[in-house]
Amino acid sequence: MIVADRLELRAGDRVLMAPGSFIVEAGAFCVILGANGAGKTTLLRTLAGIRPFSSGTVHVGGRDLKNLTHAERAATISHQTGDDIFFDKLRVADVVAMGRYAHHGWWDWRRDERDDSAVAKALEAVHLQGFEERQFDTLSSGERQRVWIALSLAQEAPVLLLDEPTSHLDVRNAQEVLRLLRSLCASGRTVVCALHDLNEAAAFADKILLIGDGRLLAYDTPERVLAGNTAALAYGLELRSVRLENGSVRIFPA
Repeated sequence: MIVADRLELRAGDRVLMAPGSFIVEAGAFCVILGANGAGKTTLLRTLAGIRPFSSGTVHVGGRDLKNLTHAERAATISHQTGDDIFFDKLRVADVVAMGRYAHHGWWDWRRDERDDSAVAKALEAVHLQGFEERQFDTLSSGERQRVWIALSLAQEAPVLLLDEPTSHLDVRNAQEVLRLLRSLCASGRTVVCALHDLNEAAAFADKILLIGDGRLLAYDTPERVLAGNTAALAYGLELRSVRLENGSVRIFPA
């Protein structure tokens, strides 16, 4: 679904990622890891088509990202940032309905039955039925995160790009959000998200894309990326991996 070939990212004169290549298969859950400032958000914005890259190519669904119109990008990619945005006095249903803008011309913002149906299905998918009339700014952090995901679902884009969807969440809410994202992959959507927690990535990702030291350090399964010395290089400290009885891997500072 996403093919990056010799993709290079820069921030001014600083190289965030020297030319690197990777493929995110359709229906995969890919997690971007790296230290603060490594370029995780920049990479997501680049894959969303809202930030130019220095060199290389990105293809989404077989098409060159640079050749997609704004409408085509919106129909293909949903990009949610980690910004904690509040909509004062706006209903949950209205926030989720913003995802439907991709299905309307710029001159026509009227909601129709298809929009209402998509909003209802999206809220049901994130287990927020009955929240339609709630004001967004009265929700908890976990509920707000689920509303953002519902917005992406209502957009009906096959690719979801999320920046730190578990930030500010307690363990229970973080696990619920990650399980929800995993279920979306099972239904055919492709999810790429940036995370800080190595153990969340180890537990839920199909592939981990690790960036640091100005380059793509690794792109492989969680076990292969986190069990070696590469992750230690990315974070500047020694890490120890422990395999639990259920076969899962946990990462701790050495």
